[in-house]
Amino acid sequence: MKAVISDPKTGKSYQVELDKSKDSALVGKKIGEKIDGGAIGAAGYALELRGGSDASGFPMRRDISGTRKMAAILSGGSGYRPKMNGVRKKKTVRGNTIAADTVQVNLKVVEYGTAKLEELFPQKEKKEEKK
Repeated sequence: MKAVISDPKTGKSYQVELDKSKDSALVGKKIGEKIDGGAIGAAGYALELRGGSDASGFPMRRDISGTRKMAAILSGGSGYRPKMNGVRKKKTVRGNTIAADTVQVNLKVVEYGTAKLEELFPQKEKKEEKK
């Protein structure tokens, strides 16, 4: 599972690859819940679960309960952006609870720890591409 941690103070985000032991700390949590950052390697931080997606790319949605995948009629919000006002469409989305088949989890920093996120999750340098 991959976790994307957003820092509202700086506007930066950090990607963290989680192993199976850290995955189990997130399974069963719902969108909007606060979790301890120590569970994913950010000791001292408090993080809020904001969403995610599964292996097929279906986004999680706050108003659908459970871990199920379902086709819902949406007029906007997560999973559908209508081109005009009033347009509704049936789209497949995921429930608001993290399951074992969730691939990406989006987290937002709520309380800060002593160490900076740059130190905890250093950015990987991109290799230059030769033409």
